[in-house]
Parts: sequence; C-alpha cells; structure tokens
Amino acid sequence: MSAPPLRCRGLEVAIGGKLVCAALDLDVAAGACWAILGLNGSGKTTLLHVLAGLRRPTAGTVEVAGRPVRDWPGKALARTRGLLAQDTSDPFPLTVLEAALAGRYPHQSGWARDSAQDLAAAREALARVGLLELQGRDCATLSGGERRRVAAAALLAQQPALYFLDEPTNHLDPHHQIALLDLLAQERHRGAAVVMTLHDLNLAARYAGHVLLLFGDGECARGPADAMLTEESLSRLYGHPMRMGEVGGGRCFLPA
Repeated sequence: MSAPPLRCRGLEVAIGGKLVCAALDLDVAAGACWAILGLNGSGKTTLLHVLAGLRRPTAGTVEVAGRPVRDWPGKALARTRGLLAQDTSDPFPLTVLEAALAGRYPHQSGWARDSAQDLAAAREALARVGLLELQGRDCATLSGGERRRVAAAALLAQQPALYFLDEPTNHLDPHHQIALLDLLAQERHRGAAVVMTLHDLNLAARYAGHVLLLFGDGECARGPADAMLTEESLSRLYGHPMRMGEVGGGRCFLPA
C-alpha cells in the first residue's frame, strides 16, 4: 500500500511563544479534502506552512508521500506539493500567461525555456479559471479577484499531488469561490489531496470531508466534517454562539 500524501506524527507547532498545536497526528489520504478552521491569530497559516515544508515544527514529524518533508530536494518537493498563499504579488511585470507559467518551473531543468508542454499546461489552467482570453494582459492591470485566479492557475499548472491553500477564496466573488473549489474537487477526483484554511464555514461544510479545529492555545480537534462542524464545537472555537440550519439538503452555519 502506498504512503498517504501527507502524514504527521507528534506534531508540535509554536510561533512567537504561542502554541498552535501539540501532539498532533494527522493522515491526509489521496482524494481527501481537509479544512483548517480557527480564529484570526490561531496559527492556521503557520501550521499550513509547516505541513508544506516551508517552516520547521517545534517537535514531531511531517511526511510527504512517505518521506520526511525536510529530506525532499526543493524542486522534487515542488513537483509533489503546491501552495497558494493568502496573498500574492508580482515583483516584476508579468503577463497573465507568464504568471501561470511560473507553476511549471518545478518541471523544468536548469534555464530551459518553456516547452510546448509547459505552454499547454499553463493555457489549460488559465482556461479552467476562465482567464485564457486575458493571457496577454499585464497582471498589474487585473482586479484582485482576477489576480487570485491567475495564482490559482499557476498552482493548477504545477500539477501537484498535494494542494495547500491559504484562504483560497480571498478576493473572489461567490461565483468564482464556488468555481475554484469545484476545480479543486476535480483535482481530488483525480487522486490529489487538498488541505486548506478557511473562514467560511459553509464552504467548509460543502467541500471538506475532514476538519481540523485550532482553538488557539495548542488544543486542536480533528475528524470527519459531520462530527467537527457542530453548533457546540464551532461556538467554542469562535467564542460566539453559532447556529446550524439546512438549506437545499445541506447544512449552513450562521452566528447567533
């Protein structure tokens, strides 16, 4: 049996003297979607960066595809896992196509030019996010939502087996929020795993099969979404009474 895309054992993460999680064991299976929920400042981004291998944990281990994340060569790891940060910026002028092609860098060798395969992957990704017709535009001329979709296209062009996304719906209107998360669902159907931080509980209920709750003091809870997304647990998590209802056969959550 192949190793799961992501496995943690005894994971402890801290930042600025504040404990994010302790003794966390986590297995993310192929095709799974995990949502990380918590208050602002609870450490969601920090934990996501530890899981992605961008930051060392205080204690414990993180494995990607059965191999300690710290042992992966940089480019090889980038071919296996991809990250969409909370906010993205381009320090140099780039066209939309050039920005999407950045996702192909892990698949290139040395200073090789973009291949026909790279261009096809980037254009396909732009088409999937509805921006192919803007491929020649300067990214500086785009709206915040369009720039977010370009960043998502670069991630899709990267074609990782493990997706990490930090507030992926930032800057997106409801239509494009659903469109992006539907694209990630398609990637999961192809066997990729998804781990994302979210603030929108209703999107978590709609898309995540598993949820990790960060309570901000090192305590965390994890499990199937149905067990984690309850009025009691979410009211405790956010320090505000939450109410659950049903719309169209699905659950929805609102602050009381």
